[in-house]
Amino acid sequence: MTLQEAPTRSAGRVRSARAAYLVLLSAAAIIIGLDQWTKQLALDGLADSSTVRLLGGLIYLDLAFNSGAAFSFGTGFAWIFTIIAIVISAGILWFTRQVRSWPWALALGLIMGGAQGNLVDRLFREPGPFRGHVVDFISVFAPAGERFPIFNIADSALTVGVVLAIALELLAFRRDGTRVVDQRPSGDA
Repeated sequence: MTLQEAPTRSAGRVRSARAAYLVLLSAAAIIIGLDQWTKQLALDGLADSSTVRLLGGLIYLDLAFNSGAAFSFGTGFAWIFTIIAIVISAGILWFTRQVRSWPWALALGLIMGGAQGNLVDRLFREPGPFRGHVVDFISVFAPAGERFPIFNIADSALTVGVVLAIALELLAFRRDGTRVVDQRPSGDA
């Protein structure tokens, strides 16, 4: 028995690639703006090495600078992560030509916004272009990233976008807005 692919009803389908592109760019722009705004608030409010405790200690605001990737992996190789973010963003823009699904456009917009938010830091923050350190300021369960690495809005958006893309793929939602369904009779295994 084989699994037959048959597109069924629309699954978050938008009318055109242009509309999907607009969803992607809007999501990315919102994430970049929110990320840079909150990073500036963190720089202004936490520059004196203070830590702010929120929600009974569930979240701490604690300023940190990261020259590496997630979990401070690759510290000292910021230029590589700069190039990776540029390549990912270009790839997403190229890939979006096929997208007609607003959930896929949203997922890709979150990924691109997260990559671009941290790219802005790598390009324009100290110690200089392609070597800039990413501003992180959200720590969960304990201050200073004691229980989980410190992160920022861009990191959160990137993570949510990747999880959403994986879920869409696992649930067989195609990028064109259709869904793949199993056409086997229910008695076949």
